[in-house]
Amino acid sequence: MSDLLAAALAHAARGWHVFPLRPNDKRPAFPDHTADDCTGRDPRCRAGHVGWEQRATTDPCRIRRAWSTRPYGIGIACGPSGLVVVDLDVPKHPDDTPPAEWAGACDGWDVFATLAARHGTPIDPFDGFGPDAPPRTGIDATHTVTTGSGGTHLYYRHPDTGPELRNTTGDRGGLGWKVDTRAHGGYVVAAGSTVAGRPYAVALDYEPAPLPDWLAGLLAPAPRPARQTAAVSLPVDRHGRYLAAAIRRQVAHLAAAHDGQRNHALFASAVALGQLAAGGALTDDDVTAVLEPVALSIGLRHGEIARTIASGLRVGARQPRHLTDLGRAA
Repeated sequence: MSDLLAAALAHAARGWHVFPLRPNDKRPAFPDHTADDCTGRDPRCRAGHVGWEQRATTDPCRIRRAWSTRPYGIGIACGPSGLVVVDLDVPKHPDDTPPAEWAGACDGWDVFATLAARHGTPIDPFDGFGPDAPPRTGIDATHTVTTGSGGTHLYYRHPDTGPELRNTTGDRGGLGWKVDTRAHGGYVVAAGSTVAGRPYAVALDYEPAPLPDWLAGLLAPAPRPARQTAAVSLPVDRHGRYLAAAIRRQVAHLAAAHDGQRNHALFASAVALGQLAAGGALTDDDVTAVLEPVALSIGLRHGEIARTIASGLRVGARQPRHLTDLGRAA
């Protein structure tokens, strides 16, 4: 058994959903296309795009099949695994210096330690490393991985209650300079992998600690906007009733989507309504007006929503449906 296969199985045994990365790279090996570029030729995408998060698994048989063919790196899908990973990075070059808010910080550890101290849980970045070291002061020790670039990944358990946490990036709406987080919709390179020849290795082999309350509070998303009724003009005749029913079905399908399937559900609904738009029953703007408020209300983000709807409209346009088709299907 290869070391990578053994590592992938070990991560899956902890309940962490893994998927292959390109050998010695951070990028997913499968699928080899984005939702925008999905043509349905991939067997797993015939009913709509299926990305790396949906393909991630804990199934030992699937893992053995994948990692027995090539020396894939290992990605861990944080959302399905119930993880929030704090990525503490280091500067990449001499000019990579902190903004004024974080003046004096040397790396992401310094920024994270400052945040912890501000919230009453001071930590020492150097306290708690090594197999015989005591837990860090002021914060529970947790599963810790050193990255190929010299940074640190801190693994925490996603809270059982409260909002679904998603990814954040540094100073762009995140926690601060050189501090990223990965949760729903994100993944990390797992220990046992290499990127550009540099290994990712376990520094503390603890079980993930609960995400500290202060950190969960900082990462909590803004309240979701209330779902609005889209102003879409429909015919008042029999065809209009069929069209309204078709829209209601897609709205209900999207609103009921489970965690990890919401983007896929949005794509499927955009394809279905995109077929009607291609047949002249709706406009592309109507489809966006119908689906966007629902997608926002279930936690998807504006950029993600726009890309997915556009992709669904393109796919739907290949098989137009007309109002007469709805009448025959009713």
